Amino acid sequence: MCGKRLKPILNEVLDNLLANGHLHGSPQAIENLRHISASSIDRLLKHERKKLEIKGRKGTKPGTLLKQQIAIRTWAEWDENCPGFMEIDLVAHEGGNSRGDFAQTLNMVDVWSGWTELVAIKNKASKWVREAIEKVKRLPFDLRGIDSDTGAEFINHPLRDWCEKNQIKFTRGRSSRSNDNCYVEQKNYSIVRQNVGYFRYDTEEEVYYLNRLYAYLRLYANFFQPVMKMTEKKKSEAGAKKHDDIKTPYQRLLESSYVSEAQKERLTRLYKALDLFHLRQKITACQRKLFSLQKKKNVKNKNLEETVWNF
Repeated sequence: MCGKRLKPILNEVLDNLLANGHLHGSPQAIENLRHISASSIDRLLKHERKKLEIKGRKGTKPGTLLKQQIAIRTWAEWDENCPGFMEIDLVAHEGGNSRGDFAQTLNMVDVWSGWTELVAIKNKASKWVREAIEKVKRLPFDLRGIDSDTGAEFINHPLRDWCEKNQIKFTRGRSSRSNDNCYVEQKNYSIVRQNVGYFRYDTEEEVYYLNRLYAYLRLYANFFQPVMKMTEKKKSEAGAKKHDDIKTPYQRLLESSYVSEAQKERLTRLYKALDLFHLRQKITACQRKLFSLQKKKNVKNKNLEETVWNF
């Protein structure tokens, strides 16, 4: 997380750690942290971030089924000024070997708030994709629309029919235009890849622990990870971009008139019950379990430890 995103939520993070007894330091040191600048945060964390850099591959095959019947989002009417319209994508966990079945992560990102949901499935069969989307329907807002790429795992009759039955708008991006789904593409890396790496996950046990990890990650990302939304970009001025206030998805939903007061109360109760330090511990424990499963499958790979994410 960059300093510009961390700075607006730093006081809330410190309050959470202090309230749960996880932060110990002099009052002056804590006060200095509360007033640290975004540039100082970036400078102090520069070397730590270097340790977390990972590289990998991307793989997806475009499908053609029903393309003409599913509208391109560029031309369709999407109300991105309210929560409920989500970009969806699959992240493949083939580990550089695309043969056979391997796990996929369904990533769904609400365009307006940045709220993110993750579900691991055993392969990219449309049946598992549709069932995963049905699970994600338990959102703190109404699911109003989904937008996918042109892969056959999304562009198929069962998913189209399910969307029509539930009155959910279904649109797609243009072929070979990944920027059409820029919100979910960014989360594919920042949330999925940075937390599970580029290993091959192909067993039921690994899918189980991926989903355990995602249960904690959704809380961490939605309640403690601020989102920056660009509101304006001028072509005539290099780097001339304007962003709205930096807030977490949770904070954005509290301000939305489209979210019921009952849902806001439930979100607030959940937020107050969260212990950020313990949440990070649970995330790390799941990551370590996934890594131990990889070590069992790769006993001959002496360099495996060098390729894993930094704990």
